[in-house]
Amino acid sequence: MALHLKKLKDQVIVITGASSGIGLVTARLAAKKGAKLVLAARSEVALRQLVDEIKQAGGQATYVVADVSQPDAARSIAQHAQHTFGGFDTWVNNAGVSIYGKVEDTPIEDMRKLFDVNFWGLVNGSLEAAKHLKQKGGAIINVGSILSDVTAILQTIYSASKHAVKGFTDGLRMELEMDGAPVSVTLIQPAAIDTPYPIHAKNFMEREAKHAPPAYAPETVAKAILHCCATHERSVVVGGGGRAFIGMEHWTPGLLDKFMETSFVKQEKADYPPRPIHQNALDRPMGALEERGNYPGHTRETSYYTEAVTSKSPVLKTALAVGAGLALATWLSKAKSGSSDGRRTSNGHSTLYAAGGTEPTFDYAQRPDYNSQAKHYDMP
Repeated sequence: MALHLKKLKDQVIVITGASSGIGLVTARLAAKKGAKLVLAARSEVALRQLVDEIKQAGGQATYVVADVSQPDAARSIAQHAQHTFGGFDTWVNNAGVSIYGKVEDTPIEDMRKLFDVNFWGLVNGSLEAAKHLKQKGGAIINVGSILSDVTAILQTIYSASKHAVKGFTDGLRMELEMDGAPVSVTLIQPAAIDTPYPIHAKNFMEREAKHAPPAYAPETVAKAILHCCATHERSVVVGGGGRAFIGMEHWTPGLLDKFMETSFVKQEKADYPPRPIHQNALDRPMGALEERGNYPGHTRETSYYTEAVTSKSPVLKTALAVGAGLALATWLSKAKSGSSDGRRTSNGHSTLYAAGGTEPTFDYAQRPDYNSQAKHYDMP
């Protein structure tokens, strides 16, 4: 059967982790586009509030209180979708939790709990969705991260879970393609997104967690997810800054390691103490509808890179790929010659420079002239 995805307004979409951040923004945007929604999360108070909001605006939505770390959760969600709307067309595995801190300081039971949500919850959701969609067609969208390809220091176990998500998603895609199933399987890889992710994480650091720059608005991810509901994409990286990190992991992994160890490790810590450790989404639902987090700088409200790669124009996609390749090649050439590798700012901190350019990309917060409202460049 040929792959054919319905228009967004004709779809029923399942979204897990719908009560905050990317899931919440995606739900609100999908409702505005006319999609019917089946929303899942652990907090019934938040879900009821969101469904009421959508219905009052003229949309259609229902909710399921579900903890995706539980083996039967996906089946319950699918059954509710079948009972309410006669099934579903797209399943978005978005639920996720995180841990900040050194691996040596993180209890093994917390690591297992994180994997139960981020990996096994996604596996169970994907398999349940595939079972329903193999005959009629549709889309499975798994929210990974740029940390599916890169490991962020002090977010090691979260990074490991997202690496596992990528491996599973790629394998599932190939198996469904091999079987001729009309199911689109997409991996979404957001960069740093200004959501409650850092403040919902279980934090073993001495200071509150925050995103390192550049950070993007959750709407950038929501738009990419909804694009993939109706258009087959293998994977989409959200945020040019994230694309640059992945490029560095591939071409200059040692340099990226040093950047993580010397600069990134400082940028992901706020300048104030952490909240009490029991206030985290790993151990309990947070219970409130929250779109944004504690990012202190200028949040990029759009990603020109992501808009280009999800464009329907093959010419634009090709031009972007060629431009990104040339920019990275230029940067690598300069790095090897010593013209851009390990440069120092006036305050002595190492700064990584944009491919082929002279404007610092990753280390804004270390600059003595740093302005939280300054523009963060959206690198290829």
